[in-house]
Amino acid sequence: MECCRQLVVLVDVLLVLAFCGHIAWTVKASSECKQALSREIRPHSVAITEFGAVGDGVTLNTKAFQNAIFYLNSFSDKGGAKLFVPAGRWLTGSFDLISHLTLWLDKDAVILGSDNPDDWPVVDPLPSYGRGVELPGGRHRSLIYGRNLTDVIITGDNGTIDGQGSVWWNWFKRKTLDYTRPHLVELMNSTGVVISNLTFLNSPFWTIHPVYCSHVIVQNVTILAPPDSPNTDGINPDSSNDVCIEDCYISTGDDLIAIKSGWDEYGISFARPSTNIIIRRLIGHNRNGSGIAIGSEMSGGVSEVYAENLYFFDSSTAITIKTARGRGGYVRNIYILNVTLVGVDTAIRFDSTFSPHPDDFYDPNALPVIERITIKDVIGNNIKVAGLLKGIEGDTFHHVCLLNIALTVTSGSPWNCSYIQGYSAMVSPETCEPLKESIYPNHSSDCYHLSNHLRSSGNQNKGSWLHSW
Repeated sequence: MECCRQLVVLVDVLLVLAFCGHIAWTVKASSECKQALSREIRPHSVAITEFGAVGDGVTLNTKAFQNAIFYLNSFSDKGGAKLFVPAGRWLTGSFDLISHLTLWLDKDAVILGSDNPDDWPVVDPLPSYGRGVELPGGRHRSLIYGRNLTDVIITGDNGTIDGQGSVWWNWFKRKTLDYTRPHLVELMNSTGVVISNLTFLNSPFWTIHPVYCSHVIVQNVTILAPPDSPNTDGINPDSSNDVCIEDCYISTGDDLIAIKSGWDEYGISFARPSTNIIIRRLIGHNRNGSGIAIGSEMSGGVSEVYAENLYFFDSSTAITIKTARGRGGYVRNIYILNVTLVGVDTAIRFDSTFSPHPDDFYDPNALPVIERITIKDVIGNNIKVAGLLKGIEGDTFHHVCLLNIALTVTSGSPWNCSYIQGYSAMVSPETCEPLKESIYPNHSSDCYHLSNHLRSSGNQNKGSWLHSW
């Protein structure tokens, strides 16, 4: 069954590639984010086989990974080192990375997560969450883990990291977990992180989770999990700044990218926002989440998010802001443009009733501030609902701006809005009453990232990125 699911997902990938014509799955030199130096030469290099690892998919190699990295730590102040994982199927439990390390996977190398929960140690909950996301108490540590690191590269020649998450999904569905499920890759309190040129499969929980990090690049990765796999988010920047995500294909059971910053009173107290997040050239789909989501854990604040050249198909929702009473925090200065949608249930959604709370000590009067959200240049075919935009009574979401949006909608009620204030221009079908006031000529300054020179922008660039990427 698992093989069949992966085959279906791979067929989806091939269909997208066929649709997109001339897309080249490489990072071009014209990319505006700093390039990932994935082939940077480290002065010291060892292969995992030198530490007794066996790539037969059966032998547990946790000790080999731990011993190799312990050895390479002696070179961290000598220019760093590379751990090479050759072709093979390398079963392992959780292991730690170190600073100034490149973890390199060969083309036919597969790192496999153990299906024994004892191989995933339990660690303390994140301070900005106060408890495990799923259960009170601790959480299982990610398969590939690191904290307080500098200059870490996880890359290769399109090797694979497979969490073998089906056993975890079954435990979750049967409610037999003792602790929150592990992520596939988690880096904490780290800076100078690059993750590139790899395929990630079947994460037990969120796939790539940089938390309390800065200067993070995720480029040219493929992330796959079955559409019914619970909470298998793709990339979740969490209380992190200066994050660049480019040239990725993601097909999972939940949000493709979810930007977070802590949960209720714990996130408010920890007070580390996610800011300066760039997302470019993202393709993907899901049936139970969103293409790009902000929240719902956003209590430390989220701001300065720039996302462009997005293509979502056969999906539940394209763009979502999730929050609730008790979250506090803010979401502001969000700019999303050049979006193509095919077969999406809801194009834009603001959900203010996302109400799970960590405990009973949250402050119900802690209201989120949602403001200066601009969404521009969107086309969509076979869309059920254009927008479900719902703020909070007594906490109106302000300066929501929609510009140059053309959707073919099947619903008789394309927009449903409440407690929303903003402006629009060139939106079809016609938007809801709270957004009908025109952006031009008087309100371009009220809309984040819009100015007078954008008035003439139309469909001239729409979709062109698909054929020039």
